[in-house]
Amino acid sequence: MLFWPLFSPGHLAPLLAALAPGVNIIRMLLLGLGIWKDEATVKSMSREGDYRELLKGPLYYAFTITLSTSIFWRTSPIAIAAICNLCAGDGVADIAGRRFGQKKLPYNPRKSFAGTIAMAVAGFIASIGYMHYFASFGFIEESWSMILSFLLVAVAAAVVESLPVSSELDDNLTVPFTSLLVGAVVF
Repeated sequence: MLFWPLFSPGHLAPLLAALAPGVNIIRMLLLGLGIWKDEATVKSMSREGDYRELLKGPLYYAFTITLSTSIFWRTSPIAIAAICNLCAGDGVADIAGRRFGQKKLPYNPRKSFAGTIAMAVAGFIASIGYMHYFASFGFIEESWSMILSFLLVAVAAAVVESLPVSSELDDNLTVPFTSLLVGAVVF
């Protein structure tokens, strides 16, 4: 998203920008199906070192960024919310949950209050940062209603990520889906 302002205003720009994450979709498929062997990449992108894991979280991650880039692009706060909640929110939730997550959620002992709160805060702050960034280029217009909408989307994504279903369904799927769905309603 940092480089989106460098692209032209042409209608092919979002597709060109989506090429990099789109290539990662192909890469995840080739690695995850065992067609291409690269143990270092598999170890760096999987929890258990199993190449088939790349067909889940890492594939969903690349797909979300490709979809948000090619469809919503830089004039839509929905793209900002989906990517920021996935990248910043979910990433910080894992770190905060591991470091400060002694107090677990009553409805999901695999998740913590610290991780869930950190996710909502990080997703919200990152979204606000990108709102300001894109507004400085004239792609979107900042508003208090947009800030409130980013907060609602970040909280919804954090709540869904904290549910037990996010352990069954990958949170790299549920977080962006929630962000896209709630974003479509509130923006």
